[in-house]
Amino acid sequence: MLLIHNIIQAIEEFAPSAYQESYDNAGLCVGSPHAEARAALLCLDVTEAVVHEAIDKGANLIISHHPVIFSGLKQITGRTATERIVQLALKHDVALYAAHTNLDSVRGGVSEKMCDQLALKNRRILRTTDIPNVGLGMLGELEAPLSANDFLLFVKKIFGNPFIKYSNSGKANICSIAVCSGSGGSLLSSAIASGADAYVTADLKYHEFQIASENLLAVDVGHYESEIAAVDIFYEVITKKFPIFAVHLSEAAVNPVRYL
Repeated sequence: MLLIHNIIQAIEEFAPSAYQESYDNAGLCVGSPHAEARAALLCLDVTEAVVHEAIDKGANLIISHHPVIFSGLKQITGRTATERIVQLALKHDVALYAAHTNLDSVRGGVSEKMCDQLALKNRRILRTTDIPNVGLGMLGELEAPLSANDFLLFVKKIFGNPFIKYSNSGKANICSIAVCSGSGGSLLSSAIASGADAYVTADLKYHEFQIASENLLAVDVGHYESEIAAVDIFYEVITKKFPIFAVHLSEAAVNPVRYL
């Protein structure tokens, strides 16, 4: 019998929970690790609709990139969306597990998936830790340089965002690329220090665009767009270890940001 613990163990062999950032809350947020794992539903974010989808599909384990419980809950009354999600999951014995910054930090993780999408070569970690091959963000190079405008069009197409934000830049050609999945403002200084021609990430603030414009081409592709590949990583890790275990990709989990 396959247990929820077995599925978690497979994920954490790839992305150990010890690698998460200090502010994070990755891991099993709701449910028992000793319960039987009947099927898993994979998503970026857990919403009430996603929990209902799991129930309908007979999945008693939801694996997400973003933890549904990020800061502490002092009560569970159904007052907030998070409380309602937890209530619903508990009522229907659906476990909620997340691999977040630990999945960002490992080789083959979410930032490296961005490198795959951009077909970057000569890859290395942008901001390293004391642990070999672990750290946030990645650096790489395009096969051949592109003009700044062609690079922006390329990035827009690759990440499927109809509107991207970018900084002014004096760079005529782009070859060396820094990337960071999710909110990457904290790694902007590392991207600049690396000498990269461009930095592809999400959630950059106004003044961060100002700082970037003096050094490199900063491109904000959207938080969802930069991280949705996390679902592919979960799928690859689980199905490789447990090829006959039922794994579903969520259809109810959608980008909360709309573009006009």
